[in-house]
Amino acid sequence: MTTAPLRKDAARNWERIVSTARDLVDEGTPLQLNDIARRVHLGVGTVYRHFPTAEALLETVAAPTLEALAAQGEQALADDDPGRALAGFLRRTIEAQVTDASLAPVSAAATDALPRTTELKRTLSSVGTELLARARDAGVVRADLTSADLVPLMCGVAYAANVHGAPETRLETARRYLTALLEGLYVSRGHGDPGPA
Repeated sequence: MTTAPLRKDAARNWERIVSTARDLVDEGTPLQLNDIARRVHLGVGTVYRHFPTAEALLETVAAPTLEALAAQGEQALADDDPGRALAGFLRRTIEAQVTDASLAPVSAAATDALPRTTELKRTLSSVGTELLARARDAGVVRADLTSADLVPLMCGVAYAANVHGAPETRLETARRYLTALLEGLYVSRGHGDPGPA
């Protein structure tokens, strides 16, 4: 479904709303549309015309990261090394989780405000499942590892990095934790190498 392009003033308002929302999410401030309207000096009705709910606005903030992950997942599927493909995709996912505060609540939501969010989440789930199946079929990851295991494991790594990593070292902490996790997921190659990440 395509939508008509916004008028210039409407497009500017949309950008201001999303930019302000991005700043608030990064600060850890819950999104409230009335608060956004005050901050961007727009009428509440204008904000609600663009975003009928705070959830729709939050999903819009998260969309670029979800789209980038989906594109990276498609690139990983093109990699002919199943172990490297899975590890690379998991690393990008963890990096996104610890650098984009909008991702966790949008990913965890039981329902989505926007159809595009549902589509992107389905794509990511499908890509993760396929990458894991390829790695399992190639014998490079544990045979008992299922796609249902991946989400809680990745959430655990991101949560641990957010809780235990200082803000300036959080990304490196997440990478280190992921490497340790991958060593447990990958089948031993006789020298402790879990495969490239």
